[in-house]
Amino acid sequence: MLGPVAAGLWGTVLPAFGHLPAAGLTGPSLDPFRDLFGWAGLPRAVFLSVSTGLLATFFSLAIVTLVTAGWSGTRAFRVLERLLSPLLSVPHAAAAFGLAFLIAPSGWLSRLVSPGLTGWERPPDLLIVQDTWGLTMTAGLIVKEVPFLLLIMLAALGQADGRRSVVVAQALGYGRLTGWLKTVFPRVYAQIRPPVYVVLAYSMSVVDVAVILGPNTPPPLSVQIVKLMSDPDLSMRLEAAAGALLQLALVVAALGLWRLGEVAVARSGARWIAAGGRGRLDGPVAALALVGGAGAALAVLLGLAVLTVWSFAGFWGFPDALPDSFTMKNWMRHSDGAVAALGETALIAAVAALLALILTIGCLEAEYRHGLKWSTRSVWLLYLPLLVPQTAFLPGLQTLMLGIGADVGRLPVMMAHLVFVLPYVFLSLADPYRAWDARMGTIARALGASPDRVLWRVRLPMLLRPILTALAVGLAVSVGQYLPTLLIGGGRVATLTTEAVALASGGDRRAIGVYGLMQTGAALVPFALALLIPALVWRKRQGLRHG
Repeated sequence: MLGPVAAGLWGTVLPAFGHLPAAGLTGPSLDPFRDLFGWAGLPRAVFLSVSTGLLATFFSLAIVTLVTAGWSGTRAFRVLERLLSPLLSVPHAAAAFGLAFLIAPSGWLSRLVSPGLTGWERPPDLLIVQDTWGLTMTAGLIVKEVPFLLLIMLAALGQADGRRSVVVAQALGYGRLTGWLKTVFPRVYAQIRPPVYVVLAYSMSVVDVAVILGPNTPPPLSVQIVKLMSDPDLSMRLEAAAGALLQLALVVAALGLWRLGEVAVARSGARWIAAGGRGRLDGPVAALALVGGAGAALAVLLGLAVLTVWSFAGFWGFPDALPDSFTMKNWMRHSDGAVAALGETALIAAVAALLALILTIGCLEAEYRHGLKWSTRSVWLLYLPLLVPQTAFLPGLQTLMLGIGADVGRLPVMMAHLVFVLPYVFLSLADPYRAWDARMGTIARALGASPDRVLWRVRLPMLLRPILTALAVGLAVSVGQYLPTLLIGGGRVATLTTEAVALASGGDRRAIGVYGLMQTGAALVPFALALLIPALVWRKRQGLRHG
């Protein structure tokens, strides 16, 4: 995990200080930083990166925390969980396109209420998508991070014994929400802190969502870095590298600020707990949180619905709620390029996810056989590629590859995807793997089976569902990768994600609908198979199912 990140950072530091032999430039020099700070749009770009990251992380965490505190264990919570969990696999780019098609001035919501409630006969002149404050981009990040944080929080709840704590708190007169926040949240947050930091780092440096929903005059810093890296003038890579180091510094500063916020909240929370308030506003706050969680789910679902409509739409004038006709011509027109991109996407995702699964099983089995302990340092090492902004080390990794003459193309992209897929696959499989009943292995060993035979004939078959789920997670993560494919592939590897984001500048909603739906399907189908295959395999052996 350290190798690619360290190499990428080193490849960023050198050109940031003027050293790029491929362009005939040797350092050290501070000219790249002078050029960067001379860009008039830099203060605004920095503001957008920091504000969208902090706001998206805060509101996502607040929604998930309050929904869990006020509704866990209830029927409403189970319904919301079922709505949000599948949406975790929807790629960020597809969700962003869906949201844009939903809330734009000519979007579906505007069409549904026009002209009856609004009087609009043509789209209003409002800057909603790509607004200058980045609010739509922040909303797009929130609707995607809420499902992720909810899944992480549900996993942490299993180790926090929250139900009994809430029962005791309610017996002492506390409301459900207040009792949960005072007794359970401190234990849960200690476990979900690394994923929260990942959300913050990602939201500050995301590129595909920023291209689709973010402002472009000027764009967020991450988008400007990619623009500079794509410039045919190699000397512009020096300024891009300086911007990458600035992006890294901003993320580190934001993480430090968040940590200070944690300390302040802990101290004020201790005083709040000692004050003994029972929570008179639990009802309204819980209801508002449920509305936020349901809104995030509906935004993604309706966005996917409008993508579907646009992919089959004939003529669709404003303010009609539906097209005049539906046609397959859009799919036929884009079928060749979309199918080729789907094949490329599937190949890269399959190789990266399978390699990640093999490495994960090897690590977990070594941990089991040799009695190794999972330390806090290991957790942070696993999260390292997710905490360091992609825009900070991927440009450097690309520059290093060019410097040593490494070929750009499919294989380097697979290896780059592996860096980001492996942490998610490991985190998905680790708990079920460790929770496996070791007595099964003891019985098999007593019958003469070797450790390898126990692994292949007993443990892995029993863990079929968790293994397939972890594989599906890895495939979904790989399908959604934009920047590693764009930079490490040198623009020669066309996947569904890179093609869909490239269409954002053209504004062809029908083409975007086709590619967005195919991208979503490529991520969702593995999850469906992960549920179906174990059900078929173990339909007559229910006692051997695990996880």
